[in-house]
Amino acid sequence: MRWSRKDLVGIRELSAEEITFVLDTAAAFKQVGTRDVKKVPALRGKTLVNFFVEPSTRTRTSFELAAKRLSADVINISATTSSLTKGETLKDTAKILEANHADIIVLRHSSAGAPQFLAERLRASVINAGDGAHEHPTQALLDLYTIRERRGSIAGLHVAIVGDILFSRVARSNIFALLKLGARVTLVGPSTLVPRVFERLGVTVSHCIDEVLPTVDVVHLLRVQHERQRKEYFPGIGEYIRLFGLTKARAKLLKADCLIMHPGPINRGVEIDSDLADGVQSVILAQVTNGLAVRMAVLYLCGGIASR
Repeated sequence: MRWSRKDLVGIRELSAEEITFVLDTAAAFKQVGTRDVKKVPALRGKTLVNFFVEPSTRTRTSFELAAKRLSADVINISATTSSLTKGETLKDTAKILEANHADIIVLRHSSAGAPQFLAERLRASVINAGDGAHEHPTQALLDLYTIRERRGSIAGLHVAIVGDILFSRVARSNIFALLKLGARVTLVGPSTLVPRVFERLGVTVSHCIDEVLPTVDVVHLLRVQHERQRKEYFPGIGEYIRLFGLTKARAKLLKADCLIMHPGPINRGVEIDSDLADGVQSVILAQVTNGLAVRMAVLYLCGGIASR
């Protein structure tokens, strides 16, 4: 197939074929990381702006490294160093960046829909690096890449996503992506954070992790996002660990080949026991490595389209 999208604002609008095309492109770019010279000239002469209105270390750094490996110029801007603090609108800030010939804008924003808003108004490519509790498409793509790399295929696998689903953009993007590629998805967590309304998306909801773990091929643990929720949503650290934490005792329920995933940053001893996070079933560091290849693929595909 031929990629035709200028922007990547979410997984929901992508087809299974488009998702697979991104993953295949990422596989080619992953080889670049094994070379002595870890750069290719695919985006030479292009300028990427990392515009992070919300704080980030992992995602921003991953996009910056991906762009530099594609030979693009990179500018990092945070909310505190932009004119947003002076009352300038997001649209005007982005227009200024485009007037300075920015070719790709990677945006993280606390408001759902902000990347879509800009994508509809700018000639530059807009990549969603996380918008509120809406979507985080490149995280889902790197998660799928990691699963496919280890298991060969997504179709037919049973994936459990555990934890704070209600406030998680990672969960939403993963749900859309996994279902499109033929996986079966079960959401697990407290009823306050995993309401039954999610079943409308085509997933199963469970509030008992011990019943689910023996049947899954992948367990994807989410960080509890205290910054996005009120106290009444969360049962308390001790109770959460007891009911939903992946402890050493609970991990004995898993199949021997079950993959353990986490988007980071990890709350060790809360979502997952520290030894399990570093254990043989964990692919958490592989997710980080694969994130670089996936983001290279996304920047290459969208950045190339924007200039045609």
